[in-house]
Amino acid sequence: MDELRQAAGKAADLMADHLAGIREEPVWQPVPAEDRLWLTGQALPETGRGMAELLQDVRDRVLRHPMGNGHPRFFGWVNSPPNPAGVLVEPLAAALNPSCAGGEHAGPLLERTVVRWLADLVGFPHRPGGGLLTSGASMATIICLATARQQAALRDGWDAREDGLAGRAPMTLYVSTEGHSCLRKAAELLGLGARQVRTVPVDASYRMDVSALRTMIAEDVAAGMRPFCVAASAGTVNTGAVDPLDEIADVAGEHGLWFHVDGAYGALGVLADGAAPAFAGMDRADSLALDPHKWLGVPVGCGCALLRDPAQARAAFSLVPSYLIDDNADELGWFAEYGPEQTRPFRALKTWATMSHLGREGIVELVDRTSRLARILGAMVEDAADFELLAPVTTSVTAFRHRPTAAERTEGHSPAAAERTDGHRPGAVAGLDALNRALPAAVQRRGNVFLTGTRLGGDDALRACILSPDTTEDDLALLLHEIRTAAKELGR
Repeated sequence: MDELRQAAGKAADLMADHLAGIREEPVWQPVPAEDRLWLTGQALPETGRGMAELLQDVRDRVLRHPMGNGHPRFFGWVNSPPNPAGVLVEPLAAALNPSCAGGEHAGPLLERTVVRWLADLVGFPHRPGGGLLTSGASMATIICLATARQQAALRDGWDAREDGLAGRAPMTLYVSTEGHSCLRKAAELLGLGARQVRTVPVDASYRMDVSALRTMIAEDVAAGMRPFCVAASAGTVNTGAVDPLDEIADVAGEHGLWFHVDGAYGALGVLADGAAPAFAGMDRADSLALDPHKWLGVPVGCGCALLRDPAQARAAFSLVPSYLIDDNADELGWFAEYGPEQTRPFRALKTWATMSHLGREGIVELVDRTSRLARILGAMVEDAADFELLAPVTTSVTAFRHRPTAAERTEGHSPAAAERTDGHRPGAVAGLDALNRALPAAVQRRGNVFLTGTRLGGDDALRACILSPDTTEDDLALLLHEIRTAAKELGR
């Protein structure tokens, strides 16, 4: 234990130094060939290595090459910096190393509290046992859709677990064109088939078109299909859009569909000042997926599946072999009865520490501040002659596009320069697409900010997701400056 004690002290110093010095370092840089070879090509040592030696490798070969998401100028995807309290307790969870499938110990008991806290934060009706922590929202989505599938089958007089799907009317799932890919993956894994994932158009604000949803459900019923679930978004990845949840809940109720809300990233957006009306109807969902490891900054990976009626998830998953019968268990049973995982890590400790460290006030301030910065960035984009805002800013994502001015095109000879004269010709559109498609990688390589791209309405676009509590308005100005500079470099 003496070696562990000494090494743990050094590891704590490494963690603290890394977190304290992030702003002074490049956000991201490509991994040099020598380190890439070390990271990917090591042979298993014949004899064991000391802990101090391992820490040296971590310091020299691992910490030097971060993804970048800890940096306040990381605007890519939906990846937050880690909350220090979550970092602090991770080694303690590993020291206990329990399986949180169930049982009378700290892990499962603390998970009950954490799940209740999350439900209370977003205003989701919570019964005891009405949720569980997962590896992320992808697993939470599988749990929720499997529960929806089983409930639909039971209502129709059969059992999907016992009978399988063969010979039954195809079950159809409805998602918008902006719905997350995890919904289709879940449908594929659950045997529904990607063809049964019906893609509903969106409106000009990239929200699900409820009228189109109604039409598609009617058409599918007439064609002999079995609509069973509509999955709405409370904060899409591309634009942060929140679907009209109340209206979609009405449609689901009229047709007896399971109403699922994907709030992996955006559900916490309901806490921002003035945001609640946009989220009206989220509390009507049968299930809600969210990710504490996104906006809250809980160290990866921690998702959560919340269920209005926990008994329904238990009906979809409970399978207790004789060696796991626990006479001490309460009426809720084990967490393993509510999802596919048997051995489950102690996710609750880092989530509890993060949420306790922030407190409700701190969580609200984090969500409100980052949402406000996204709106500020949106205003900066609208005020600039060479940028175009592509969607309303609803949460903490700003989706936009770089459109170099005539002077900039002449100076930089940008990819759009030769084609774009009036902004409407097909060549101009193609040139703008090529430019905006190339910009994220060019910006990333410069190392000063990190930006990712996407496609919106068929056009290549840029998107900035703001999750760090340390991001400032100066960082936003630098983001636009770096995009302009990278565009000129691409032109040259």
